[in-house]
Amino acid sequence: MPASPLAPTWLSFPGPGSDLTPENGVALFPASAHRDGQGVLEMGGVSVNDLARRYGTPLYIVDEDELRTRARRFREAFNEAFAPLCDGADVYYAGKVLLNTSVARWITEEGLRLDTASAGELAVGLAAGVDPANIGLHGNNKSDDEITRALSLGVGRIIADSVEEVHRLQAAAAELGVTAPVMLRVTPGVHAGAHDYIATAHEDQKFGLSLIPRTGRDVSDAEEAVALALSASNIELLGLHSHIGSQIFGTDGFAEAARRVIGFLGRIRETHGVELPEIDLGGGYGIAYTEADQPMTPEALAAGIAEAVADACAGADIAVPRVSIEPGRAIAGPAGVTLYSAGTRKDVEVESQDGPATRRYVSVDGGMSDNARPVLYDADYSVVLASRVSDAEPVLSRVVGKHCESGDIVVKDAYLPSDLDRGDLLAVPATGAYCWSLASNYNYLPRPGIVAVSGGTDRVIVRGENESDLLSRDAGI
Repeated sequence: MPASPLAPTWLSFPGPGSDLTPENGVALFPASAHRDGQGVLEMGGVSVNDLARRYGTPLYIVDEDELRTRARRFREAFNEAFAPLCDGADVYYAGKVLLNTSVARWITEEGLRLDTASAGELAVGLAAGVDPANIGLHGNNKSDDEITRALSLGVGRIIADSVEEVHRLQAAAAELGVTAPVMLRVTPGVHAGAHDYIATAHEDQKFGLSLIPRTGRDVSDAEEAVALALSASNIELLGLHSHIGSQIFGTDGFAEAARRVIGFLGRIRETHGVELPEIDLGGGYGIAYTEADQPMTPEALAAGIAEAVADACAGADIAVPRVSIEPGRAIAGPAGVTLYSAGTRKDVEVESQDGPATRRYVSVDGGMSDNARPVLYDADYSVVLASRVSDAEPVLSRVVGKHCESGDIVVKDAYLPSDLDRGDLLAVPATGAYCWSLASNYNYLPRPGIVAVSGGTDRVIVRGENESDLLSRDAGI
């Protein structure tokens, strides 16, 4: 294997064998993924060659059993860790990462609740038969219609993001003659995450209510919102919500956020004589996109966070509130793989620490329209040759899309075989989260469909678009 500062050392294309797991032992593909006797990648007992023939490429593939297993592990791990503290924990699946009626049913059947961030996501959950009482509604700019709909349906909680929204919730609930179940999203000032755009608990950003008074004020926005919600006749203040970022490895950030949120609970008791019954510590647990990533297991996360919550509550001399979390990426991300067909190849000269080197650009039939994360967040991914095996010399490669943007990069640096040819299939793992939900029709590419695999069978759970779909909203035709 040639060493290079420009690419990982994980040699991902030979087989058949165990080449789908890097040397560090952290799986990038679903547990069912392996190469068959001819070296073709299989997932859920289905060959990717067969999937490409049936559905074309690009194609999102979701391993149903992998997603269900991950959902179940989070529920069981957090219930077990928090059982001695507060009779267990509630796990809300963050629907923004990947949501359709099939996924909504899967997570519900595994005992999870559903977190939504819009009326559209709420509609998907309802269409899947999710009990509104098990749905939460997020959003920093909820419309009047979204608030009214959530209250009318009887959703289990609405996470308020501003003082203004607390006023609006009170007015809407009073008009409907109902009580709004509200949690207040606070910003605990813990900066965590791999990119500024996915770190959500520092002060200078759009989410939440600050715990720190602004210059010239005696109380913080969070304190003002608490006082308002407690005095409102049509609001039941359930507790506090915190989300510190995304793609986080380790529990230190969550522990610090828990200490600050629980400390604020103690101050609420001192000021108002009320112990709020719930806290939500959000999600953002990291997953393995490349061999460099070392995610924690749900069991280790649960144990670390439970210890921090117990210590913080003891320090504040308050009872441990009911705890909820909101994993999304950590459930859906590793369950998804995107399949592409290779197209144009070209070699360019680049500089490395050892002098000039060659990088091969491999274009595929998708790109930033089906995976916007690299261009949005500078996200890294891995890639394997999926349709066959090769013992050809490895070549430092960059997998790019077909869009009219130089930043249209799918995988920055990877080794692929030098005999990679047009029509070969490439598989990019860990694409179950945010790829489909952020997909677009840039350059008028149809969005790919989603196929679920399990037990040797495959089925479409979201139909791929065609040219008729692209033209269907054009009012000039």
